[in-house]
Amino acid sequence: MTGTVAEHDERIAARIENTFAPLFALVDTWRRGVEEEFRSFAAQGVAPTAAALDPFMDDVARPALTVPAGLVTGAGFVATPGVLADAPWHLAWWLREIHGLDRGDRGSVRRLDTVDDPESDQFRDYRQLEWWRVPERTGERHVTGPYVDYLCTDDYTVTVTAPVEQAGRMVGVVGIDVHVSRLERAILPILRDVTGTGTVVNASGRVVASSDSHRVTGTLLRGDEVRQALDALRDDGAVGAVVGGTRTVPCGGTTLVLVLQD
Repeated sequence: MTGTVAEHDERIAARIENTFAPLFALVDTWRRGVEEEFRSFAAQGVAPTAAALDPFMDDVARPALTVPAGLVTGAGFVATPGVLADAPWHLAWWLREIHGLDRGDRGSVRRLDTVDDPESDQFRDYRQLEWWRVPERTGERHVTGPYVDYLCTDDYTVTVTAPVEQAGRMVGVVGIDVHVSRLERAILPILRDVTGTGTVVNASGRVVASSDSHRVTGTLLRGDEVRQALDALRDDGAVGAVVGGTRTVPCGGTTLVLVLQD
């Protein structure tokens, strides 16, 4: 890969990463805010409760969900089971109201209805989901997706989550959902500056957005060259890889990869 081509590819990848920068900033701010709330509970010698924490989280999340045509379609806090005195399992999540096929905003926000009783057939243990498991394991912010979000919206979604910690323990995660249809609208203009075909995939090679309309969101980007180039990034920690006519460049701290093909 020549220096000129490599630099151009890296600039495109950086622009894709910058699409996530406001989301990362929001999640990091929310994490600090919720951690401060937990410190306040501890300082007062009282147990943290959903009744006390939910109004705070509502005030924090709602502005991001009411930005016209904004990226954020869901937001909130999910508690580690047993942390909140009045809610053994608790998912405090708010959703932007969106029209059907046109994906237009309704201009309102609703609280997600959840099933918090482990004995219910509809109950789902969120600790088994990637957006929970990875921050719990790493202690770091994580980008999950694209995946079909059966818990919230039944739409292809990318979720950004960050662990909330108190006294060295993860007490939950704060997070943001973005419908991939909205993310595509932000990323596709960037991909138009790619020479050839540009596709953004997750670490597993699943398509987020592509300048090729035949590459459908959520499908695996196949081919030996693609697989080998993604393996090189994952296994060797490379800043970019070239296999035949396929080039891959990580999109910074997003866990997403830009795949470029002539």
